[in-house]
Amino acid sequence: MYTTIKITNILLLAIFLTNCKKKHLDRVPDWETTRSYYLDHISQSISYLDSLKAVGFQSKESKLYFIKAREAFKKAEPYAAYLNPEVGHRVNGPALPIYKEDNGKILKPIGFQKIEESIYTEEITHADFQHEIYVTKGLLNNLKKGIEKRTLTPQRFFITTHQQLFRIVSLGISGFDTPVSHLGINESKISLESLRSVYNLSIRKLIKDNNLTLDSTFMENITKAVKFIEGNTNFESFDRFAFTRDYMNPITRNWVEIRKSVALWTPTNTEPFNFDAPTFFEKNTFNLNYFTPAVNKNPTKEQIALGEKLFFDTKLSNNGSMSCATCHIPNKGYADGLISNFDNTGNALQRNTPTLINTAFQKSFFWDGRSETILDQVSSVFTNPNEFNANIHQFSDTILKDSTYAPLFKDAFGHIPTKNTEVVKAIASYISTLNGFDSKFDKNMRGEEDTFTEEEIAGYNIFMGKALCATCHFIPLTNGTVPPFFNETEKEVIGVPKTKANEELDEDLGFYWKFNEPLHYGMFKTPTIRNASLTAPYMHNGVYNTLEEVMDFYNKGGGAGLGFNLDHQTLPFESLELKPEELASLVSFVKTLTDDRVTNANY
Repeated sequence: MYTTIKITNILLLAIFLTNCKKKHLDRVPDWETTRSYYLDHISQSISYLDSLKAVGFQSKESKLYFIKAREAFKKAEPYAAYLNPEVGHRVNGPALPIYKEDNGKILKPIGFQKIEESIYTEEITHADFQHEIYVTKGLLNNLKKGIEKRTLTPQRFFITTHQQLFRIVSLGISGFDTPVSHLGINESKISLESLRSVYNLSIRKLIKDNNLTLDSTFMENITKAVKFIEGNTNFESFDRFAFTRDYMNPITRNWVEIRKSVALWTPTNTEPFNFDAPTFFEKNTFNLNYFTPAVNKNPTKEQIALGEKLFFDTKLSNNGSMSCATCHIPNKGYADGLISNFDNTGNALQRNTPTLINTAFQKSFFWDGRSETILDQVSSVFTNPNEFNANIHQFSDTILKDSTYAPLFKDAFGHIPTKNTEVVKAIASYISTLNGFDSKFDKNMRGEEDTFTEEEIAGYNIFMGKALCATCHFIPLTNGTVPPFFNETEKEVIGVPKTKANEELDEDLGFYWKFNEPLHYGMFKTPTIRNASLTAPYMHNGVYNTLEEVMDFYNKGGGAGLGFNLDHQTLPFESLELKPEELASLVSFVKTLTDDRVTNANY
């Protein structure tokens, strides 16, 4: 009797454990099937390219196969590009030549955007078109191998999805992905539908078990966004303001909650994003540490306070005539409002002073991009004979004559420095806090207020669409740091004139100084346009005094549109053909990017 009961209990325990194991397995996302989804679609994209190669670029079917190849790629892009960002960007990046700094070679434009140009403009030979397909297919096969070799994990899944959502908001609807055919609006729908598919394949069951309301809300919000796109895929008339604020933001808010709910991965501090930010327009959307040099991450409040004091101290310069704030004045957007800044003897320098607001979110500094980090940028000011003219390796005794500094240095670094290294670190730490994401634009995008006028909404839609501004000034930073990886800051050749008479090209060669490469003639870093209403004059030489003049320059097609001989201009148009009211709305939108931090500056 006892033995029978014991055996029965053992059997019941075994059944219980088996059921628990099955239940546990049911709660493990099917990462392999999800990975196969990405793999299947990269294979489909390659297959469509084969079909495109077979029919040629002049066939009635060429555009169809091109569209199919791109759509299949967009479904594979999140994971494929995450695993190999450089190749992913080559496949779907701008149709521009690339200079290889390691060997001085220039790579011809390749990838989907170059194929797009060939199909839609037909200015190419059959042999060249076949080569474009061959090379692009090779890149896709490279991405395919990456998917085959790498296991999909929760970390990779959530990062890739976050990046793809950002691509929609910043690149897909702006025309960056497809500047000729303008397929990006519909492809944003494809990306959302793909998100719904991989969600179904992977973690949906977990969410339904934990929070059925969150699951249904998320699925409903994707459906609403897809229907909104289906209602109007016209590139020029698509309402990007409403789509982003009212349709994409609810999805990103849901996605943050979904990630937290399944609790499969805790974000680290090594990516550009703050994964807990509910939208891409928050004050803390970006992870500042990602953009900060390793030796200066996580500065203390004491180091920042010291940096602020040093920022305004003229004793840093060799002759005691200049401080950082001499050229970067807080209530002028941390610029100075002058055509060009001045050296330590009062003579005009070559270029005007850019803002320091959000300057930390870059991968190159100065107009010509000659410094790769903010520490390098500050150090260069010290050693420049026309600015501080100080030895970076020798600490200024003049500073220590101010008795307030000794305790500040001890609190910040634990000692009195003998070199200016700590001074540079402190100033860089302070500059890295000069970040502003609290403009009228940000508040409206976050839904904190609903104060955008019809003209400002129209301006944003033109900025993101017809005027192609956001294909270089990426939303929301509005600088040239390229999303979603943010590992490079673009430089462009736009043909800025010498004077606002627009009759002669400016003589400043910009980035050409570094490699003496003709491709870089007149190439300058793409700056942020946040607080642009306060930082006139504009362009690297301060040639334009008003935003209206700037808009007129771009509307005419930049330097090439003005008749200058520019073999390598990077603007994707000859003339925008914007109407006066459209130009006015653009100016109105740019003014909404003025941040409260600047307007409330009391220096």
